[in-house]
Amino acid sequence: MPQSHQELAELLGAVPKAWRALLDQRLRPYGFSQATWQVLLKLGRVGEPLLQNELAARVGIEPASLVRLLDVLQADGWVTRQQDEQDRRAKRVLLTAKASQVSGELLQVADALKAELLGGLDEAELQTCIKVLAQIRHAAEQAQEPGA
Repeated sequence: MPQSHQELAELLGAVPKAWRALLDQRLRPYGFSQATWQVLLKLGRVGEPLLQNELAARVGIEPASLVRLLDVLQADGWVTRQQDEQDRRAKRVLLTAKASQVSGELLQVADALKAELLGGLDEAELQTCIKVLAQIRHAAEQAQEPGA
């Protein structure tokens, strides 16, 4: 394997980890764990209720793990779950009014960090990076076994 492949593979793992750690550090004053702020950020950014399975995929955790996390968030008054109108077995997750305000603050912190970390890149560099990462994601999705 070429050295550049190895370097890229290492960076693909290291960058998200470093980004999440820094965001976790900046969001610590709000009292949320990384798992909980990820859910609140995803729901806040989408701005509409999401199916639990869809939310789990966006956060990158198994649906069963999300259910336990949502139990805690719901008990603390941050989210509610509603039955989906098209599929009575499915639940949609939405932020409470209390969470919507905090979610806005979390999004401001996340967006400020994004601007800080990406601010040194010009538009052409960003577009190249997006194109390359999209190609890698597509290759990874194609390599997955059906139903995985």
